[in-house]
Amino acid sequence: MASLSVDPVTEPRMYQQTLLQDGLCNLLDVNKFVDCVLKIKDKEFPCHRLVLAASSPYFKAMFLSDLEESKKWEIVLKDIKPGVMGMILRYIYTSDINLTEHNVQDIFMVANMYQIPSIFSMCVSYLQQKLVLSNCLAIFRLGLLLDCPRLAMEARDFICDRYALITRDQDIHQLGPGELAAIITCDSLNVEREELVFESLMEWVEYDTNERLKDLPQLLHCVRFRLMPTSYFKEKVEGHRLIRTNQELKKELQIVKDAQRGLLHRVKRVKKEDETVDSEHEDEEGLLPGILNDNPRFGMFQTDLILMISDTGTVAYDVGTNECYVASSSTEIPKNHCSLVTKENQIFVAGGLMFNEENKEQQFSSYFLQFDPMSSEWLGMPSLPDPRCLFGLAEAENSIYVMGGKELKEGEHALDSVIVYDRQHCNEHDSMTFELKNKMPSESCSWWSDCGISQAVKNTSMSSIYYLNRDLPDRFEEEENCWNGILREIRYAAGATVLGVRLNTLKLTKM
Repeated sequence: MASLSVDPVTEPRMYQQTLLQDGLCNLLDVNKFVDCVLKIKDKEFPCHRLVLAASSPYFKAMFLSDLEESKKWEIVLKDIKPGVMGMILRYIYTSDINLTEHNVQDIFMVANMYQIPSIFSMCVSYLQQKLVLSNCLAIFRLGLLLDCPRLAMEARDFICDRYALITRDQDIHQLGPGELAAIITCDSLNVEREELVFESLMEWVEYDTNERLKDLPQLLHCVRFRLMPTSYFKEKVEGHRLIRTNQELKKELQIVKDAQRGLLHRVKRVKKEDETVDSEHEDEEGLLPGILNDNPRFGMFQTDLILMISDTGTVAYDVGTNECYVASSSTEIPKNHCSLVTKENQIFVAGGLMFNEENKEQQFSSYFLQFDPMSSEWLGMPSLPDPRCLFGLAEAENSIYVMGGKELKEGEHALDSVIVYDRQHCNEHDSMTFELKNKMPSESCSWWSDCGISQAVKNTSMSSIYYLNRDLPDRFEEEENCWNGILREIRYAAGATVLGVRLNTLKLTKM
């Protein structure tokens, strides 16, 4: 039997580190060689100065200084929760700490205050993994507050990727002017229109006009007005109620108007007192001011594509350039699945049949997946409650409908049941559930979703779900929870559809 190879350097080092740490923890448990006590409010923590000094430059400097605390038995610490310090000391002695969403910020701030790099780094990694829409702004501000570029930049990139969604959150109004500028100056801002950046800026100003109006002249330089249509600039920007009567703001916008006529203002280079400039560079022109920046944002490379989804990967085809891109290399997409693109450009795959021989109770299962354009991966969601394939998949009123299809669980037969997933009332903490709706008039695999592009029913003001059979199409009435026949003569429609989506080609790999 072959023996496992042992690294002659790493293995002994790890063994010695573990032995040393366990020994120090044992000495603390039996209260041996303890030479100081950290007192926080009414709680006392016995410690070893050597351990504290080795783990924290803050305590090392304290114990090596001539300060009174360096010789005291009892060291009083303020503005710290006893429970937080207890967790930090436990980590120092055992390398064990339980970070949660409730305690990570307190632990992070104490680790920063007392310069404990190992815990600081762990908190940064934890927060990076936990970035979501609801906390990204808070984590971004925390990274700036604690002067942690790694965390601040990760959160900023997350915000830029989802800026259109972030602007709907009231928390964006709590950002300071510098924090907002750090976001909206980025080339990586994922917006298709620069108008969204201007509108979000003005909403931020109007949240506290008296306090924030003075910051607007500088913040206008973060907006790329030259990417806007001239008509929008004239009507919405110059005509904005906070701008049209403000001479200082109108002066800033005059730079843009001059550029539209071909006159580009430049920022003159200011020479420092001790700086020498070569004669050949003495007359060099300065850079354009930020308000004249016309570099496209990252999100402006969104393109209309045809998405082809299969069990061997997902490919996007650009009709205009006749080029293909790899959207996802995942092979977890089952055959016989159904796919859907919502009005918000969300891409879903549902159904198909996965066979598991080991699961005797339920050998068949059906996936429910959503495509994440940021990571180019399919996100797994709870399976359909009833394994089925060849069904109708459609969207209406913020809900996804699964209609009819074939089921192989108890013998192959067509279904007349309808299940629906309500996206509006589910959040990131809830498991997605499907609700059983009223049955269709008969068993079928045909469907049709009217989301504003239907040719047969042009005057409908709301999205509807249509069931098509050979004789009489039916529409599902949400309020009445029933199917009603509407059209007497229409050609029978069956088969698959082609997904038309908008994806950013900069994130895709060209084939």
